[in-house]
Amino acid sequence: MTRRKLRENIFKILFKLEFNSVDEMKEQIDFSLDDIEDLSQEDRIYITDKTERIIGLIGEIDAVIKEHSSGWSIERIGKAELAILRLGIYEIIYDDDIPFSVAVNEAVELSKIYCGEEAKSFINGILGRLEE
Repeated sequence: MTRRKLRENIFKILFKLEFNSVDEMKEQIDFSLDDIEDLSQEDRIYITDKTERIIGLIGEIDAVIKEHSSGWSIERIGKAELAILRLGIYEIIYDDDIPFSVAVNEAVELSKIYCGEEAKSFINGILGRLEE
C-alpha cells in the first residue's frame, strides 16, 4: 500500500475519534482494518502503531492546534479538518521520517478529498505556522 493510502486510512480512523472515546479506539482501529481489502500484515502494523501514537499524544497535538489556529476553538473546527490537522501535526512534530513539506502537502491533499473548498487554505495556514 502506498504511503498516501496508509495516511488516508489513518485519517479515516482518526475521524472516528470524534464519535468514540479514546478507550473505544482500539476496537475502532481493529474494525477499520478489517474493512480494508488486501491489507498486508506490515501495513496493518504501520497503521495501528501510528494511529495509537497519535491518539496517545492527542492532548499535546490539540494544544498545538489551539496555539496556531487564531481564534478557532477545537470545537469549531470541522471533524474532518480536525482529523487531518491531528495527523499533519503529528507528522511534522513527532515523525522524523516525514519531511515538513510532505506532511503539509499530504494534509492539503486529504482536505481536497474530504473537506469543503476553504479547508485546504485553513489547514495549510495552520500547518505552515509550525515551520516559523
